[in-house]
Amino acid sequence: MKIRDRSGRGFDIIKGILLTILSLLCVLPFIVIVSGSFTSNQEIIRNGFSLLPRGFTAEAYGTIFKTPEDILQAYKMNFYYTFIGTALGLIIITLTAYVISRKEFKYRNKVSFLIYFTTIFGGGMIPWYLMYANVLNLRGTTLAIWFPALITPFLVILMRTFIVGAVPDAVVESAKIDGAGHWRIFWRIVLPVLGPGLATVGLFQALGYWNDWYRSSMFSTSSKTWSLQFYLYDLVNSTQAMRQMAQYADINTADLPTQSVKLAMSVVATGPILILYPFVQRYFVSGITVGAVKG
Repeated sequence: MKIRDRSGRGFDIIKGILLTILSLLCVLPFIVIVSGSFTSNQEIIRNGFSLLPRGFTAEAYGTIFKTPEDILQAYKMNFYYTFIGTALGLIIITLTAYVISRKEFKYRNKVSFLIYFTTIFGGGMIPWYLMYANVLNLRGTTLAIWFPALITPFLVILMRTFIVGAVPDAVVESAKIDGAGHWRIFWRIVLPVLGPGLATVGLFQALGYWNDWYRSSMFSTSSKTWSLQFYLYDLVNSTQAMRQMAQYADINTADLPTQSVKLAMSVVATGPILILYPFVQRYFVSGITVGAVKG
């Protein structure tokens, strides 16, 4: 017993050391980003990046928040796109996954194949753009930003896996014998046990909407509808354009905070997600065991 206890303690110590090292390796890049965002641009160009700020300055954040009403508008639109897209997407994805998870649905295999097929083959960017811009006439509207990403085939398949693993067929059959219909089964039996699945799929949806800049670049005709990521992307392009113009005019470009602005933008864009993640992280542990073999 003593030998086993010692070997167990030794394994725990080694495991703790390895996990600590891996955790530090994961955290260090973000520390470098935060440190670089408070480092003067001249120091970054001269000496590179470091764990602690050199030549401490908040000039990069001053450049980003130079017009606070613009970035606040971008934040507002980003929260709008993320909230409405994630909420409606969760409803549609969960209902679709429930339907194709039921064995009594005659065409569930064919529908599942069609959903999976879209992950392998697509119509291409040009037909996709023409459909939303010309056929549906959504160009210039906020609907064009969140509607195309409302449902994702991978998330439908993932949610179906959660439902199959969390709700045994025997439970559904017993509810039917008692006279429950599909709506009652879904709301009273299936939905209450889908906490891990909803948290996981919801986080994937929210991350997709929060980090999206592509649809804003394709469909936005006004800066009022820009997402945060596209606003920051445009800001970087403007800063780089100023740097090139200064070079042509033989002006010292070291004072333009191009590198530090990029790092500050990363902090501004990822901050809300970092705050949200701890609240849903605990669901992933229970979500891992969904569908596992019990014994």
